[in-house]
Amino acid sequence: MKPDSTPDSVITFTQRKSELHKLTRRQLLKRSVAIGGSMVVGGGFVAASSATWALEVQSGEPSMMATLVQMARDIYPHDQFGDELYVAAVKGHDEKAAADAPFKQFLEEGVGTLNTLAQDQGYKHYLNVGWEAERTAILKSIEDSEFFQTIRGGLVVGLYNQEAVWDLLGYEGSSFEKGGYLERGFDDIQWV
Repeated sequence: MKPDSTPDSVITFTQRKSELHKLTRRQLLKRSVAIGGSMVVGGGFVAASSATWALEVQSGEPSMMATLVQMARDIYPHDQFGDELYVAAVKGHDEKAAADAPFKQFLEEGVGTLNTLAQDQGYKHYLNVGWEAERTAILKSIEDSEFFQTIRGGLVVGLYNQEAVWDLLGYEGSSFEKGGYLERGFDDIQWV
């Protein structure tokens, strides 16, 4: 082999690497949707394409609720949590929006702000932002807003007060009913 020649395996790897970088966002999204886990937004409902969960929207705004679910996942990301846990965490916002017109407008304006910020980056909506890092940057830009703080504050209780979440995190739950932690291994807190 000549000193300046490159082995075929290196050329193949280099060519394949450049092909990966040429993958367009549209191609990536098509491949991701084919794998699964995307949300379907329809008239009056939001559901996973895998049919593992669905939410009948009471406020009449399925895209707003789908955005709130994605926002919840971006604020408190846990790979081991299914979307249904995030749906349960934001469902209270939908119920309140259905009964409280000013709150519904508040949510619509907040989601509108997210969509505008996504459009500034070249996306149609916040839901179309394919990369978590880009969505997180959008959220960081509004983290001092009342909208962000309302959603984040609701998630603290709405997400982490679900027993299914406790099981995933290894939290044993309340100890009072079981006699407390003093006699049950109070220093056995592996969930922290």
